[in-house]
Parts: sequence; structure tokens; C-alpha cells
Amino acid sequence: MTISLLFGVHAHQPVGNFPAVIDDAHVRSYGMFLRVMERYPEFRFSVHFSGWLLDVLFERFPDDMARLAAMTHRGQVEWFGSGDCEPVLAAIPHRDRVTQIATLSDKIERRFGMRPSGAWLTERVWESSVVTSLVATGIRYVAVDDYHFLCAGEDQARLDSFFSTDEDGRRLDLFPISEGARYRLPFSPADEAVAWLEDLARQGRRAAIYFDDIEKFGIWPETYEWVFEKGWLTRFVEGVLASKLIRTETYAEYHARERTRGIVYLPTTSYIEMNEWTLPAQRAREFHALVEAEKAGGRFEAHKPFLRGGIWRNFMSRYPEANWMHKRMLGASRRLAALPTEQRTAELQEYLHRAQANDAYWHGLFGGLYLPHLRRAIWNNLLRLESALENLAPWPRQQQGDLDHDGHVETAFRSEWLHAYVRDDGNAALVELSSLPLAHNFGDTLRAYEEAYHAKIHFGEAAPGAATGAAGITSAHDRVAYLHTILHGDADPDERPRGMFVDSMVDVNDMLRPLATYVPGAEPGRWVGGGEGWRIEKRYALEGDALTVVFRVEGARPPASLETEINLAMPSCDGYGGRYVLADGSVAGGFGEVLRLEGATRLTLEDSELRGSLSIEASQPMQVDAAPHRTVSQSEAGFEKIMQAVCITLAWSPAVGEQRITLRAIPAS
Repeated sequence: MTISLLFGVHAHQPVGNFPAVIDDAHVRSYGMFLRVMERYPEFRFSVHFSGWLLDVLFERFPDDMARLAAMTHRGQVEWFGSGDCEPVLAAIPHRDRVTQIATLSDKIERRFGMRPSGAWLTERVWESSVVTSLVATGIRYVAVDDYHFLCAGEDQARLDSFFSTDEDGRRLDLFPISEGARYRLPFSPADEAVAWLEDLARQGRRAAIYFDDIEKFGIWPETYEWVFEKGWLTRFVEGVLASKLIRTETYAEYHARERTRGIVYLPTTSYIEMNEWTLPAQRAREFHALVEAEKAGGRFEAHKPFLRGGIWRNFMSRYPEANWMHKRMLGASRRLAALPTEQRTAELQEYLHRAQANDAYWHGLFGGLYLPHLRRAIWNNLLRLESALENLAPWPRQQQGDLDHDGHVETAFRSEWLHAYVRDDGNAALVELSSLPLAHNFGDTLRAYEEAYHAKIHFGEAAPGAATGAAGITSAHDRVAYLHTILHGDADPDERPRGMFVDSMVDVNDMLRPLATYVPGAEPGRWVGGGEGWRIEKRYALEGDALTVVFRVEGARPPASLETEINLAMPSCDGYGGRYVLADGSVAGGFGEVLRLEGATRLTLEDSELRGSLSIEASQPMQVDAAPHRTVSQSEAGFEKIMQAVCITLAWSPAVGEQRITLRAIPAS
């Protein structure tokens, strides 16, 4: 009896990723993979490329895209669809799922002459609500992990073919991706992988179902040498084709000739590693310890279906920054959907689609929330959309509401140039300051969080990745490596949000502590706080391209000193393009440096990546301290320190009266 090898690869790069990164991915993975597979037309397989990446590859590597088109036309390749800009479908409204999926299907049909019947499910995040959206766009089947089926109570021995599910009377078929295949390909030696498939055939298994990241073939650490220079992929393909027990098929071919295994209803879940990453640090450590104990006791495979962890949406509760970005995106989606049909142009739809790209909304070994340039791409597209919407259906200039459903009311101030949002969480601080002309959110930073993997850090050490050996290579899930030296204190979590105008005071004991809790004043935009013998009113005012914050001090015994911390997301980060410019035009240093100024009234942050600048002006001289804010995170490449913001602290001795601080966003002339 032969077994069908359903072999699929998924290629994706985040919207806004650096061109050099995409070029490197193509040179070391996508292009190499296609050139190997081109030599074996009888090896059938399926592919999914996200739509944004496809557009880039057609522009930068047209010859390889022509190669892929030829392989499609000769019947070797089947195309899978999905959302065009790779959103997590469960995280966006039905109307946007439909436009995202249809956009990519149209693109594939136009470029390759095939309209997808199958779809890749981003990060294998399954919620039953996505069924109707997929079916409405012509998708007949998707691939999710076998873990999803185990969590539904299915027997592992039956997970060798597709099942069916339904929602609101719509049927969708589901293929269970084999975890055994995911962990073997391409990490175990090629002959062992082929022998494993042959053993499955002897056991009478119908199909071996594989669909995983193509980046495992050349981009993951150690894989380029292993897969291409040492010939793993060639040996695997030739071994499969030489076997009398294995035949290759596309998912479409297999689906057309087989019947469903039966009905199944999957719980809300993703792959098991993702379910761990979604948990808060302490819970993640407890979950990981439980998994390891089950493995050590030989019980893991039996108990795995009951080890669930969290769900993908937990990232919105773990990271307020992700939640704010997500809810702002949903608000823009509603505004776009409310326009008359003739005003909903393809350009506006594209801005929304790009703002829904999944990568910057979550964090794990591969999620990109910690990467400022990926969050910035979301905000760039969101603000371009909002800038256009201002001309079609403008928002109120001032508005209040709990926009992100966290229990705190946000006050919005808007002009034709700037949008500012203040949260009533006791800090009276800005959570967003966005320039529409610059399409940039200066509040797009990230506080330092405790992460479960911080327990793996050996402070001050640099650890290389595992070496390649005859027994295979180490998966990125199991590597511990360092891109930067991590010192004690680098990974300490922040106690307060990294907002703008986060205030503190020096009390009578010369202790720095948060300013007494602000409460909203009688008028929107005013907050008050104070102590015995003094009172401070804080007021925001927005006009044109300038935001002014007014601190009004009353009483005979004000604090000895006031400080306000302004965390600014600047695109250049600690690169060469960002610098501090003083009132006399001299350059005081770069954003990656520490800066102290005494008696300053003006500081300008110039940023070549921003194509503009931000000026800070004070109505009385202040002490200015500036330093980079960095976080410690882990990716597939190792531990790294990433600059998230410029942290500027302004300090002054308060006197009765007003102190004004003005921020002005200035596009380059």
C-alpha cells in the first residue's frame, strides 16, 4: 500500500519588512527551493505566498516568479490562498476577511492562472467564525495542526485524511498537519525522513500531511548549509520519488478523489507553542514546566490534548500596545465600511489590509510585536487611511470613550494635522500622538515586560547556536543564542506605561514618585492632582501641528521638583538617521546616546527615516535627560536588545503659575 505525501510550504514576510531581509530570504530560501523543485516535475506540492510578499517578489525577482508560474502551468504546483496581507482571520471582521481572501485569490488567478480551493490559516489560529468567510470566497479546505483535532477528542490514528466541519450551514474541509512531519522536515536526515514516511505506508496510513514555513528551508539558523549546501532537499525529493511506498499529490488531487473522514468541530486554538506564548510570563513558566514534567514522565503524548495553554487573542490582554493598535484598526475598518460604495477605493482597501497584517500584533519566537519597524508599518497604513477618511467623513475634533475596552476612558483630540489620545488610567498621559502628514505615531513604543524566556538568559554571556551534526540540526524552538550581550537590569520590566507626559514629583523626602493620581477635571482635556497645600492642573490643547501641555501649579507648598517623561517612537531608533539638534542649530548627539542639558527651552529630534522632525519647546528653562529605551526579546535568531523609543525626561522646579511644553511635528521641506 502506498501513502500520499501532501507536501505544502508557506512563504511570508511581514508588511514593512526591510528590503534587505526579503532579498536575503529569497536568495537563501525561496529561490533556492524553487530551483531544486523545478528539476523534479513529478514531485507535486502546494504553496502559499502571502500577497504582499508576492508583489515584492514579482518586482525584485521576476525570473523566479516566472519559474514558479511554469511549474504551476505544468501541474506540479497547487496554490493555497489566504488573506492578502496575512491577517489572523479570526481577529478581523467578516467583511474584511472576505476582501482579504478575495484579493489574494484574484492575484493568484491573474498571475498564475489558478484560483485557490485551499487556504493557509495564518498561524493556524482556528475559530469557527472563520468558516463562513472562507466558504464565501470559494475556499473548500484548509490545513490546521493535528493538535487541533486531538483537542477535539479525535484519535491520532485517524488523522491521515481530511475531515469536515460547518458553520451556519456552510461546509469546510480540514486537513490535519502532522506534527511528526513538521518536526522531522527538514531537521532529521533525509534518509530517515523518507524511511519514516515508508513506515507510515506500511502501517496503512492514507496520507502524510505536511504544510509549514518555507523559511525552515534556508532561513532558520543552520538550515541553509544543511538543506542546500549539504543537499538535504535534493536527497529527500529523490528518496521520495525512488520509493515504491510514497507518491506525491497536491491537496487538490487528494481532496478530489477521497471522501471526508467525517464531521469534526475544533476548539479555539493554535499550535501548542503558540498557546504557551500567549500566556503571561508566570503562567507560561508553569505551563512549560507542566509540559516538561509530562514529557519526562512519558505521559505527554497521551495528555497533550488536555494541555491547552492560552489562545491567540490573549496577546491583546497581555500587551496594551497591541490591543490599542488592534482596536484603532477596527475603528478605521468601520469608518471605511460606512462610506458609500463609490468612495471605498482599492487604495483605501489596501491601506486597511496592510494595517491588518498579523505579525506586529503578537509576540513569540516569530511574532513581531517587539520589532518597531513592523508596528510602524501598521501605523503608517492605518494613518494614511485615516488621513484619507478625514477628507471623506471627518471625525469629531474632541471625543471620549473607552476605545480599547480596558475600563479606562480615552479622550481624543484631533486637528487636520495631529491626533492625540489621553488615557484616564491615573497617569493622564498620551497613549498616541499621530501626525497625519507624516503617517507616523510618535506614541508607538513598547514598555519592557517580563517574559517567560527571560529565565533562560545567562547574563553577560554570548552563546552560539547548536552545531550541525550527522544526526540532524536543532530546531529554532530549541536553540539558545545571543545576538547581544544581556546584562543584569536589561530585562527588568517597567513599572509604569511608556507613554508621553508620564509625570513624577520629588517629595519632601527627596524621593521620586508618581505624581498624585490624576482625576479628570470638570472639562474634557483637564486633569487635576495634588497633595497637602498644593494642586496641579494638567491640560492638553491641540491646534494645527502643535500639541501643548499646560501644568498649572497652585498653593504655597508645591513639590520641590516635577518631572515628565516623554517616550517618543522615532523611526531611525539608534541608527545613523536620528539626532538631537539644539536651539542654536548644533547637533548634541544621536538617539542611541545619553544626553543631558541644563536650562534648555528647545530641543529638536531630526529623523531622516521619518522625513521630518519633532520639536519640544518649554516656556521656562528645564533640565533635559534623554536616553534610548531598549527591551530584551527572543526571536528565532536568539536574544536581542531592541531600541523602542527615545525617553526624554524634562524636570523643573514648579512655581505658582503655568508651565507650557509644546510638541510640534514638522514634515521635511
